[in-house]
Amino acid sequence: MKLKVYNTDGSSFSEKDFDIPSFEGDKGLFALKETIVAYQANARQGNASTLDYGEVSGSCAKPFKQKGGGRSRHGTTKSVIHRGGAVVFGPRPRDWSQKMNRKVRVLALQRALFDKCSEAALSLIEKFEMAQPKTKLMEALLSKIQPKGKVLIVDDVFADNVVLSGRNIERMFFCETASLNALDLVKFSTVIMSEQALNTLLARISK
Repeated sequence: MKLKVYNTDGSSFSEKDFDIPSFEGDKGLFALKETIVAYQANARQGNASTLDYGEVSGSCAKPFKQKGGGRSRHGTTKSVIHRGGAVVFGPRPRDWSQKMNRKVRVLALQRALFDKCSEAALSLIEKFEMAQPKTKLMEALLSKIQPKGKVLIVDDVFADNVVLSGRNIERMFFCETASLNALDLVKFSTVIMSEQALNTLLARISK
C-alpha cells in the first residue's frame, strides 16, 4: 500500500510502498470491537462504592413510637428512605478487567492500521526533529501535514526537543510505538507516524 512520506519540515512528500496487512469486507472488525471494549473496561478503576444497610452509621433504635404521631412507621433512621441512610442496589467495588488473547489484539491492531491507511488518515514523516525546543516549530509542521483536529504523534523514541516543542499544543498527543494499541488508532482522526515507527510496528504485528 502506498503512503505519503513527508520530509522533516513537512514542506514536501513522496509516496512509498509499505507492507500493510490488507483486509476484505468485515474481517477483523469484530476483533477490533471486542479489543476496544476490553481496553476501555481495563481502564475502569471499579472503586465506586455505596453503603448498604449494614454499613451505614447510626442507631438501630426506633426513632419514634409506632402509633399516634400521625407519621408513617419507621424502625430505624438507617432506612433507605432517610437522608444519610443506606443505598439500594448501589455500585460496589468490582473488577471490570477483561482478558484479551494476543492473537486477537494483533488482529485488531492490524485492522485498525489498515482502516487508517485506507481512509488516508495516516501520514508518515521521515523523522521527527526540531532544531530548537519551540512550540511554533511544531505548529508549523502540523499546519502543513494536518492543520485541524486532534493528532496522534507516534515514534519509537522522542527527542527532547520534539517533546518540549509539542507538549503545549492541546490538540497533539504523543505515543511511543511500543505502547501503541488499536484503541489509540481508532480514537484519533489523524495519526502522524515516523517511517521508523511504522517499520517497527509492522515488525511487531507480523510475529
